Amino acid sequence: RLLESKGGFVQAGGSLTLSCVASGPSFGSYSLAWFRQVAGKEREVAAAIVSIGEEKYYGDFAKGRFTISKDNVKSTVWLQMNALESDDTATYTCAAKGGLLSTEERDYFYWGRGTQVTVSS
Repeated sequence: RLLESKGGFVQAGGSLTLSCVASGPSFGSYSLAWFRQVAGKEREVAAAIVSIGEEKYYGDFAKGRFTISKDNVKSTVWLQMNALESDDTATYTCAAKGGLLSTEERDYFYWGRGTQVTVSS
């Protein structure tokens, strides 16, 4: 089970860090990702991090602004978001899969419920 922290409202240019805590064993064996879905659009990957190692992936919109990190001891993955823009307003959801990193939604088996982030301009 994955549980995201509460999102919230933030002004454009501001920052917000989301966290996602996993329950259950073997957190360290999972690759993790943050997806987001803007109203009226398809869900897209914001960032992903591999289970073992340092490999990370960022969507084009996230590069230079978002940082994904995780702590296997705490079974937690974070998404730090800086320089937020109104276009970042979306529902953000964390997801987990066994094995290698993937940017494909269909590869992820475990999903959180999502948290709303609203950026006001």
